[in-house]
Amino acid sequence: MMLKLYPKNNPPQRIKEVVDILNDGGVIIYPTGTTYAFGCHALKERAVERICKIRQIDPATHPLSVICYDMSSISEYAQISNAAYKVMKRNLPGKFTFIIPGKRVLPKIFRSRKTGEIGIRMPESDIVRDILQALDAPLMTVSLPADSYDDIAYITDPGLIEETFGSQVDLVIDGGIGCLGETTIVDCHDDEFNIIRQGEGILQ
Repeated sequence: MMLKLYPKNNPPQRIKEVVDILNDGGVIIYPTGTTYAFGCHALKERAVERICKIRQIDPATHPLSVICYDMSSISEYAQISNAAYKVMKRNLPGKFTFIIPGKRVLPKIFRSRKTGEIGIRMPESDIVRDILQALDAPLMTVSLPADSYDDIAYITDPGLIEETFGSQVDLVIDGGIGCLGETTIVDCHDDEFNIIRQGEGILQ
């Protein structure tokens, strides 16, 4: 199933179609503003497990990431020090993933790693923000497997994405041709703010 969404001003009914699937524990593929990604309701543990299985991710070794609507929502699901809050407030929304400790309100699968850290994102995409606002919960997210395809069209063109992954998910959102941009990953352990992957985001 594919649903067309535009960069701005999407009808509320179309957003509701996406949210209904997420609330039912469904898995979607959607444009994040950098790459296309798998996504699900982050509080639906079986949906999170399903994405991990699709992407062959071991949550015990791979930090899981969530996308939140705003700083208030981030503080609900992650433990943010004063210093981290200031840095995140300056740089979000933006093309960043901040690695910080998650809270127990998240499903148990997010605590599979002994450190208990999760990735936190807040993209600039209006499509994502509309979905998050209507969902009133974070999205668990992981990018499509870019290294598995020689032709980048298979992970940037919605039609080819649907052809390749459509049978594994409940909905593919057509948000136009995507790109291969990566977020900048910032490890906030002990408020050192180490950049462990330099992507498109320039830390301020």
